[in-house]
Amino acid sequence: MTDVDQQPSTAAAAAEAERAMAPELVANSFGDYLRAAFNRVRAGDSGVLPVVAGLLIISALFQSLNSHFLTAGNLVNLLIQGAVYMLLAMGEIFALLLGEIDLSIGFVSGVGGIIMAELVKQSFDWPWWAAIAVALIACAAIGALQGTIITRFGLPSFVVTLAGLLGWQGVMLLILGKGGSLPINNKIINDIASGNLTPLASWLVMIAIVGLFGLNLWLHDSRRRKHGLVAPPVSVTLLKIGGAAVAGFVVVLMCNTNRGTLVTIQGMPYVVLIVLAVLTMWTLLLGRTKFGRYMYAIGGNPEAARRAGVNLKTIRTVAFTLCSFTAGIAGIVYASRLQSVSTSLDGGTLVLYAVAAAVIGGTSLFGGRGKPIHAVLGGLVIAAIDNGMGLQGYSGAAQKVVTALVLLAAVTIDAFAHRGRAAR
Repeated sequence: MTDVDQQPSTAAAAAEAERAMAPELVANSFGDYLRAAFNRVRAGDSGVLPVVAGLLIISALFQSLNSHFLTAGNLVNLLIQGAVYMLLAMGEIFALLLGEIDLSIGFVSGVGGIIMAELVKQSFDWPWWAAIAVALIACAAIGALQGTIITRFGLPSFVVTLAGLLGWQGVMLLILGKGGSLPINNKIINDIASGNLTPLASWLVMIAIVGLFGLNLWLHDSRRRKHGLVAPPVSVTLLKIGGAAVAGFVVVLMCNTNRGTLVTIQGMPYVVLIVLAVLTMWTLLLGRTKFGRYMYAIGGNPEAARRAGVNLKTIRTVAFTLCSFTAGIAGIVYASRLQSVSTSLDGGTLVLYAVAAAVIGGTSLFGGRGKPIHAVLGGLVIAAIDNGMGLQGYSGAAQKVVTALVLLAAVTIDAFAHRGRAAR
């Protein structure tokens, strides 16, 4: 074949490669950015579009069945209900990014809640902050132990964390006794899930959050443009900041609407701020640090990452540590919401919902693709299904069937996208 014959095919391959690039790589204007993003969707990389579309469809469906679904009170309650799913899913993402799984986080979260409850009860009477700190450190230690066993002995994460699921459930039974429970009488801890900011404080906090987000995003993109690095057009940066401002305004307006009956209940729930704080921490960790780049590299191609000098064992161990640490946060929120801990905690269902939330949100089961925001969106989908079907009076069995169908659809989309990327 002559050079002349090769030229068209080479040009076509280059054009296809350009279409598969991130929008920032080929966009000099807002229009270019949209065209590049559209080409990525056509190539199978749909990002968060499926889960956003799913949320809109679910909301429209349940609102048509029950006009109470989209009321401010119910939506805020939905955020509180979904907080545990979101937090657990954000922890699970650290394992999924590596192409691994952690089946133990449901009962690890329960162990964290029990440790906190034991330390604040009257016989110990620890300060609330110390009890929470010890509980989180204990959960992180559990993750480090399991991660060390997986990486140093080369055991499958499925088997090790399945053993953890059984083992930590046994630890809960040993501490509380079969069928036992332990109430939490500390007001500060109970307010984590049931307390609210004042309406004024809600506005001030949201303005500060949006302001910091916008400033950080603007400085980051501007710095990259200044040094000739890949960055989206200025119009796209401004659009992202504007979108965050609108979302913050809607959330605060919704939370500041009175959702009480006998008493006035207004303001943003503390648990929403906790979810936002964890989302911010892990987004920065995975998106702006060397550790995050190594995580994606290992998930995408572990052998290539090893040859590039990445310490696979250390990164994997830290990932499982962060997974269990985040599960501890979820366990504290769960205990706060119930104002008690008990052996009735269904850690098996919680971990399945955590994996489902991450995958539904857009995290790949094949490793290398996923963000903490995917866990938040997926957790909202699961909470919306539970909440909406609960309003309609459907049984728990029906809720699980619908959740299973949504999960199956998400995995199918992920599988087709993975095949498309592999073919390219």
